[in-house]
Amino acid sequence: MSLTTADKIFLCVGLIDIGGLLVWLGVALHLAYTKMDIMLIHLKNSPAVTIRVPFKSGGPWGKLFLLGGIMSAVTTPGIYLRDGGVNIEEIRNFPTHLKRKLVILQWAGWVLLTLMFGLWAVVTLDLV
Repeated sequence: MSLTTADKIFLCVGLIDIGGLLVWLGVALHLAYTKMDIMLIHLKNSPAVTIRVPFKSGGPWGKLFLLGGIMSAVTTPGIYLRDGGVNIEEIRNFPTHLKRKLVILQWAGWVLLTLMFGLWAVVTLDLV
């Protein structure tokens, strides 16, 4: 059995996507374990984040859940500003290097997930 060119491209894109998701998970866990206290200090008056703080002691999944809330609040604060979920001064005073890392991490995650769902759609619709 030999693979067609389309199958080889599909396989390479799928492997790159899975590898990217694993790297993304590693970077997210590294940030969650090393920078979580700094992020929580800077967002101590933001209810959207503080309500998730008990999950900090919930192991890796709890830390990822808390990191996801922080990423959302930092990346799209406008959504949370309407209902008072974040404090605008805390977002402005959030460390720039951490904010940049969180924004890149969130958008990279969305791109990788979209690519994964795109590959799933190609397989489901039997386009390859």
